Order: sequence, then structure tokens, then C-alpha cells
Amino acid sequence: MNVPLFEIYNDEEDIKLISEEIASGKFWAVGSRVSEFEEKIAEYIGTKHALTFNSGTSALHASLLAQGIGKNDEVIVPSFTFIATANCALFVGARPVFADIEEKTCGLNPEFVQDLINKNTKAIIPVHYGGCPCQIKELKDIAEDNNLILIEDAAEAFGASIDGKKCGTFGDLNVLSFCQNKVITTGEGGAIVTDCDETYEKLKLIRSHGRLEGADYFSSSDLFDYIDVGFNWRMSNLTATLGISQINKVDKIIELRQKNVEYLSKRLLEETDSVIVPDVPRGYNNVYQLFSIFVDKRDELIKYLANNGISSKIYFHPVHQSEFYKNKLGYDVKLPITESIFEKTITLPMFPSITTEQMDYVAETVGKFYKI
Repeated sequence: MNVPLFEIYNDEEDIKLISEEIASGKFWAVGSRVSEFEEKIAEYIGTKHALTFNSGTSALHASLLAQGIGKNDEVIVPSFTFIATANCALFVGARPVFADIEEKTCGLNPEFVQDLINKNTKAIIPVHYGGCPCQIKELKDIAEDNNLILIEDAAEAFGASIDGKKCGTFGDLNVLSFCQNKVITTGEGGAIVTDCDETYEKLKLIRSHGRLEGADYFSSSDLFDYIDVGFNWRMSNLTATLGISQINKVDKIIELRQKNVEYLSKRLLEETDSVIVPDVPRGYNNVYQLFSIFVDKRDELIKYLANNGISSKIYFHPVHQSEFYKNKLGYDVKLPITESIFEKTITLPMFPSITTEQMDYVAETVGKFYKI
């Protein structure tokens, strides 16, 4: 049996909507589907504004630009994340400062964040690892007490929440990703959600060449003025069409993920006591964009699974240990919890359409490995 790490959840509605847009023969770049998708995102997350981007990375970059973060500023980030979380500070000339995490959610540890704040600190970017909310309430309090900008990296946590309050509503502005392995996907894509009108207007300029737009650039005969430097970071109308179809079934997708994780967790623990499935804190709604567990002999297990047709992956290699940060930028940072978690973390296959047979096979194969 072959079990992939993930499969994109899709149905006839995805095909129908995208086919209609293609057949229209127009508005493939800019069109009404983009604003419709943005409205649906804002309504679902619970914010005043949502603005789509061509990737989560460009959304992160735009977030720092919109807040005026730049040279000599410091941005506190986790190292246990995709590298874009840290790199976005470099993009604007700022310095990423790595804080250690805590084991309960694999998110930033508020105590360690507090210890790193100084006169150069301008922002905190916490990450909701794998779909589990981090200790964002505590981090929000720290940001407010120190007059810092809070930017949620909720790339992996679309739909996650704490006591019913969605991730993406705690920060000053908050980043989402719709890359192919995320909870909902447009292939590539991202968004920023915020309640701030001023930030929203800045982001619109940053996203589209610094251009003041009152109408569709491609179909209007109006002259448009350019009042700032901006980028071409727009989401296409075709991409947004997929987003609309996906967000219409997001609750179903999340429910399937959670049910599958519940089943696979039970089966793993039945097969072996050599794995630890992290508990979810009370009141936290984990959407399981990743299903990561803690194990011994992690690297050997990955090879054994691969030899038996099961894909697995390490999410994530600590950023501070990467060639670029360690040797080219000269970072010499010790993050004992991050490094310990990295050494024992493995992400197993998890997606809405994974079958009971596939999950049984994964659990049985993991169990056989620890009986060798």
C-alpha cells in the first residue's frame, strides 16, 4: 500500500467553478471572484477586512511593510517554523530574533519572548504550528504591554480557534496561506486579515504597484495614479475561484481531519507505547493541517516508513540551524526546547480523504518498527 503525506481535497464544485471561469475567456487575472473570496475569508475568520495575496510569504512581507518595520528593528519569531516567518524580517532590513517554544503547542513560549524584548523590538510573529493555536492570548498581552505589533502567522491554522475565537483575530494583522497542503487551498495563495482600515488601505497599495484603484485596471479606460512603491502580489481571479469553492466546504474539511486524527491516534497507541501524540489544551480547536507526533529513533522510522510505501516528513528543521542563518548570517543561538522537539518530531500522513485502511496500515507499520 502507498500512503501519501497529503492529498488535496477536491470535488465537482471545484471543477465546475474553475471551468466556468476559464470558459468565460476574460477576468483571469483580476475579477469579481477575488473580492468575493476576500469577503468570505473576512466573514469566516471574523475580521473587518481580508486582502488576498499570491502567497503566504508575500503576505508576510507586506505585513511588515505596512507596519513600517525596517532597518535596525527587531522582530521576535520562532525557529520551529517554515523559513518565511523569519525571512520576512530580512526582506525589510530588520533582524529576526529567535525565541524558544513550549512543548504543549509547539508555539512561542511567552516567558522567553518577554526576556528578549528591548528598545529595538518592534514586532512579534507567533506561529500556530500545524493547526494548533499557540499561547496567543498571553503573547497578545505581552505585545500590548510593550507597545509592540503582533502579527499572527496563521498559515497552518485556517479555522483553528481558542474558546471559539478564531486564529487570525488576535493580532494587529494576521497572515493566512492557501498553499496546496493547507486546510483549504488555491494551489498557491495567501491573505492578510485585519480590523484596521489604515492598514488595509496600505496593503492594497503594497499589493498592486502602489496604484490607486477605483475600478478594474484591465477593463477600465480611467487613468490610474501611482502614489507609492508596490509589488505585483495580487491573487488571480482563477485562483480566488478555487478559494471560494474550498472555503464553502471548510467546516466539512476540518471535521474530516479531526475525525481522522482521532482514529489514527487511537490506532497508533494501540500498536505501540513508543509514540507520543501531543494533547490539545482545553478550549483549543486544532484543525490538524499537520499531524505531528513525538517518537524515538525518528530518522530510522522515516526510512522504515518510506521502505513500506508511507510518506512522512520533518516539519520543521529549526531555522536558526540552517546553513543560511548559522553560517552566512552568523547566528549562534541555543534553543534547547526547539532543538529537542525537532529531534523527535515526525509528521505522518493526514488529509480529509485518507481511508481507514490507510490509517490502519500506517499504525501497524509504526508498531512493527518498534517491535523490531
